[in-house]
Amino acid sequence: MPQIISVGAILLSTFIVLMGNGLTGTLIPVRGHLAHFSDFGIGLIGSAYFAGFIAGCYVGPRLLARVGHSRTFAAAAGLATAVTLMMSLAVSEPAWIVLRALFGFGAASVFMVIESWLNDRATNETRGRIFSSYLMTNLSGLIVGFWFFTSGRPTSPTLFTISAIFYALCLIPLGLTRTPQPRQVEVPVLRPGKMFRASPVGVAGCVAVGFANAALWTFLPVYAHDHHMTRGLLAGFMTAFTLGGALMQLPVGRLSDRVDRRVIIAGVSIAAAIAGVALSLFGGANRTVAIILVAIFGMATLQVYGLSVAHANDKLPREMFVEASATLLLINAIASVIGPTLAATVTAEFGMSSLFLYTATVHLCLAGFAIVRIRTVASPLHQEHFAPMPQLASMAALELDPRGEHRAAPAEAA
Repeated sequence: MPQIISVGAILLSTFIVLMGNGLTGTLIPVRGHLAHFSDFGIGLIGSAYFAGFIAGCYVGPRLLARVGHSRTFAAAAGLATAVTLMMSLAVSEPAWIVLRALFGFGAASVFMVIESWLNDRATNETRGRIFSSYLMTNLSGLIVGFWFFTSGRPTSPTLFTISAIFYALCLIPLGLTRTPQPRQVEVPVLRPGKMFRASPVGVAGCVAVGFANAALWTFLPVYAHDHHMTRGLLAGFMTAFTLGGALMQLPVGRLSDRVDRRVIIAGVSIAAAIAGVALSLFGGANRTVAIILVAIFGMATLQVYGLSVAHANDKLPREMFVEASATLLLINAIASVIGPTLAATVTAEFGMSSLFLYTATVHLCLAGFAIVRIRTVASPLHQEHFAPMPQLASMAALELDPRGEHRAAPAEAA
């Protein structure tokens, strides 16, 4: 407990940032839809965020080395605040594409500061507890942010202002903390080709997650609004999807520790495809049915990333875990740039319910590839224990993974 208290300011800033992200992630697609943005335009806005995030992951370490963690965090949070307010003033597709890319850049820098600071405070004995606390803070902040969507009309500037307030407030806990500045972030070597040769299913899983999940985070609020859900029901819809995925991570992960992990990847992919088809066919019939189905959908589809990273790590020595996870994160982020725009071409042609047929196609392709690999390549002789992984994180978070090898230097007292 003392170790968690020592990073309390960092976790509080994280919680406030995630409240803002939960609110803006819901608000932006709905506001764009109400402004009669095309599906393709909304998809480009979603893609722009991930493109900016990739750029931030590369530039962030250089900013940290040049000006330090506190100043980088202040600059990135200030950028997020300004961009959010500017989005309420310039409601147009081209402006939002640029602004959302800038926001993604700032978000990557914010997460890099937070995660490298947490990693610096962690010892080998406390790393698992700090990592779990960080994951819970992410989940709870995101869900609270969903519910702030009910506090104003999407067409008014109010919700953008509330989001901007969150990004400004996140500066206070970290700005006042006496926790020492962390060491400079070390950027791991990224070798996608080597990663694919070591774990084709792991890489394919991360590509599938980028194609499917990035499209879902972009278009799920539009789907709910298109089906005339009230603001409260829309927040509940997003919460059901997120919470369903979170509740199943450990049970599915523990099951994957006991059998060939590729079997579980294929199984959850088939389950996600079935749930997606069900949502496409029956989600519009009844709002309660839609919320139940999206929770089941989240239980399946949100497991693929963690399972894919765990399977890749099964094929590698521990000293390569951070490099492997960073490479998979990059692969996932690149696929996430493509996913929303690709999904938009489908929904523009066949309607918003076809979003789930698109994701079902992605999941079935992954399941088929995993089954082919199961039939042709033997399972790994040794499997590491599963640990949940944040999909939307910077490379600094990967050092927190308790399965990897870490220096045992104790953290200083706060």
